[in-house]
Amino acid sequence: MSPNPNFAEKAWTAWFYSFENENIATVILCFLLHEIVYFGRCIPFWIADFIPFLQKYKLQPDKPNTVTEHWKCLKHVLFSHFFVELPLIFSFQPIAVFFGMEITTIPFPHWQKMVYQLAAFFVFEDTFNYWFHRLLHYGPFYKYIHKQHHEFSAPFGLAAVYAHPLEIIILGIGTIGGPILWVSITHDLHFATVLIWITLRLFQSIDAHSGYDFPWSLRHFIPFWAGSEHHDYHHMAFVNCYSSSFRWWDYLMGTDLKYKAYKKKIAKLKVRKAKIKANKFN
Repeated sequence: MSPNPNFAEKAWTAWFYSFENENIATVILCFLLHEIVYFGRCIPFWIADFIPFLQKYKLQPDKPNTVTEHWKCLKHVLFSHFFVELPLIFSFQPIAVFFGMEITTIPFPHWQKMVYQLAAFFVFEDTFNYWFHRLLHYGPFYKYIHKQHHEFSAPFGLAAVYAHPLEIIILGIGTIGGPILWVSITHDLHFATVLIWITLRLFQSIDAHSGYDFPWSLRHFIPFWAGSEHHDYHHMAFVNCYSSSFRWWDYLMGTDLKYKAYKKKIAKLKVRKAKIKANKFN
């Protein structure tokens, strides 16, 4: 134990000491965080739908999402969280611990160690997601599995895990697979880092499905970040842009050519409209 634990480390220790079973404490903590982050991140985008000033940042303003769609989505998401994702959380814990993941130990890892581990998880998940997402667009995989996720051609944050249970399991492996692979090779991973990873991954997924591209969206600061603008095209066109976090796999494999052509077309239309508007006032 750290000689001078900080507030977070004290709370961490108190949480696990309040349970007789460390496994149960781990699963409950992870699932609670998952639910709080997921719905907490969805709420701002839902509120944005009621603010006229923000509608100029909506990527498909001509396709508003109805209350019926939100309610249908919410029921499915809750089912998926409890009956698909919760079992995944249960399965992750014993496997990661078997390979050496630390849970109750403090102090927490140094932030620099967390940063490079999290970066590795992002790269692994993005690669996994690209290839398996692309596979899910093939014939019967799309018809019987992935088609459900594309029910909303204009996605919204809550719909991030509106998908067939098999798809949630397949792509969920990409999320938990990075930490498991890492700890199986290095035997160096703390559960606190995993919780940060889950938080960041949920933020990424919900933002990508938000339907909004704000000036402060991450893609405007990190050129290779995919973001909602990239993924929204995928839902609108049903093709191209298979990556989750980054743009490089789509660039390398040429699965962003239709997306680029669409962007050029939109840019030309904007220029044309600007010229017409300018000529009106001249």
